Amino acid sequence: MPNASSTDLAYASAASLSRRFATRDLSPVDVVEALLERIDAHNDTLCAYITVCRESALAEAKQAESDIAAGRAKGPLHGIPVSVKDICWTEGVRTTGHSMTFFDFVPKEDATHVRRLKDAGMILLGKTNTTEFACGDLHLFGMTPTPWDLTRYSGGSSAGSANGLAAGLCTTAIGTDTGGSIRCPSGFCGITGLKPTFGRVSRHGVMVLSWSMDHVGPMARTAEDCALVLGAMAGWDAKDGTSARQPVADYLSGLNNGVSGLTLGIPRQHYFEPAEGVDPEVLAAAEAAVKQLEKMGARLQPVDLPMAGKLSPAGNVLIMTEAFGQHAERLRTRGDEYGPRARRRMVGGALYTSAEYQQASQVRELWIRDVERVLQAVDSIVTPTLPMPAFPISVQHAGPPDTSWGTRGFNLSGHPAMSLPCGFTSQGLPIGLQIAAKAFDEAMIFRVAHAYQQATDWHTRRPSLPAADPARN
Repeated sequence: MPNASSTDLAYASAASLSRRFATRDLSPVDVVEALLERIDAHNDTLCAYITVCRESALAEAKQAESDIAAGRAKGPLHGIPVSVKDICWTEGVRTTGHSMTFFDFVPKEDATHVRRLKDAGMILLGKTNTTEFACGDLHLFGMTPTPWDLTRYSGGSSAGSANGLAAGLCTTAIGTDTGGSIRCPSGFCGITGLKPTFGRVSRHGVMVLSWSMDHVGPMARTAEDCALVLGAMAGWDAKDGTSARQPVADYLSGLNNGVSGLTLGIPRQHYFEPAEGVDPEVLAAAEAAVKQLEKMGARLQPVDLPMAGKLSPAGNVLIMTEAFGQHAERLRTRGDEYGPRARRRMVGGALYTSAEYQQASQVRELWIRDVERVLQAVDSIVTPTLPMPAFPISVQHAGPPDTSWGTRGFNLSGHPAMSLPCGFTSQGLPIGLQIAAKAFDEAMIFRVAHAYQQATDWHTRRPSLPAADPARN
């Protein structure tokens, strides 16, 4: 079982580790070893990783230690471990998409965002578990529970990134988000995860689900760490025709500006309505978080988003139509190798008509206008991330509730949105708060989230994990 000091290292923030590396009070080797120790102890239970890059991570940590000592530090992320969702290409490291059809696929290049993180000195610790192609089952490499209750689901599809962070099996992680796949597991696992603006991060080298709604973003335990990682991975990429030429902001410069004087939009419809199926404990925690921000100087402004609860059909049409388009040939030739959920959902995408796709696109355009209208009057929009806490794994197998309930809207609109912990239920399950902002104003989200995390301690809580079975090690 990991000792207390190694556990503290495994849970340390990237920002704090960076400061200790700079003063040579700590080595990246110590951190990688602490994380590997916890992976050995808990990955059989949590199934957070598909592939662990043990030898290369230790070698890179030793090199980072040497470079930093010699005055060759590349920046604040040099020597910091990062775990990458297994639909993102990693040069020389298997990238499966949790699918038999890519079971032995080893990319010859990194995804652009992975290459940029490596260029910043980050250490690839491993590839994290994901539902098949970010929309199917967890049938090959194990089900991912939330570490807060091993009988309950971690959320998908960036499942291993989220439960690994919550359990201290990684320092930072990368996820992807098409309808909420960063924010949903962040909410269920009690960590912090950002879906950036559409086009903010290159998607070159990421297995496509929906070309118009896929996003890549950072996951960590703090908003500050997400800001550090986004700063390194964001920016225009000639290999991705949808990436934006918008300059990358200095996300740390305004991090400590607080929320005093900001106007936060609180939607009247959907997100805070018990009639919309919001669990009473989730509602109470989100309302308490909003009141905390008001106490810190923010002004709360009720806003109208009348379409918020009516987006599910349009989102499903767009995602699954585009998913079928991407996978059509592979489904024809290797369809029997797909898991049942991914195959069923993707083949279902072939049944939508062009009229339905057009109607869904029109709904998206109307929704974008609504969101942009609101964001002209407020600095950010604040909502619960999900209407419920993590539910039993048996429910996930039988037929899960709508986990994109609070998140898909910002995939449809392309606006940035983050989930961060804002409380726990009486059963000890995390509750997530969502903050959204204007396009390319991730700095505003980081500012609000960091202020909230400086005033609360929800993000510092750790789950109690069972002792590892010595026979497994």
